[in-house]
Amino acid sequence: MTPEENKELVRRDPEEIWSEGNVDVVDEIYAEDFVLHDPSSPDGTRGREEYREYAAAYRDAFPDAEYVVEELVAEGDAVAMRYTARGTHEGELMGIEPTGEEVTVTGMELYHVDDGKITEMWTNYDALGVLRQLGVVPSADELAEQGDD
Repeated sequence: MTPEENKELVRRDPEEIWSEGNVDVVDEIYAEDFVLHDPSSPDGTRGREEYREYAAAYRDAFPDAEYVVEELVAEGDAVAMRYTARGTHEGELMGIEPTGEEVTVTGMELYHVDDGKITEMWTNYDALGVLRQLGVVPSADELAEQGDD
C-alpha cells in the first residue's frame, strides 16, 4: 500500500470506531495479531477482540465521543496521527463513576500497517488532563490552595 492508502486506512480508526462507535470495523482494518501499546493499559492490548473491548469500554464511558484528526503523516508502513477528542462522561471508566463532565483530550498515535491491516499502534494522550477534567485529580492550583490551609 502507498503512504496515502495507509493514511486513509488509519483515519478509519478514529472516525468509524471511535466517533461513530462502529467496533465491527476492527475486523476490517486491524490484523488478527494486532498489538496496542498504551501507557494507561500497562498489560497491553493484543488482538482484535481485546481492541474491540478496549474501544467499546471508552465508547460506553463517552457515548457522544467525537474524534477530529488534526494531522496525518505517513512514510513507508508508518502513519503518525495527531487528534483532538471530545465527549461527555456518561458511563463508568476505569472504576470512575459517570460525572456528566464534558472533556477534551489531545493525543498522538503511531501506527504500523502491513498488507492492508494495522498491526501495531502506540498511543499517548493527556490522560492526566482527562482525570482533572473529570474532577478526580486536583490541578496544581487546587493542590497549592490545599497546602495553604
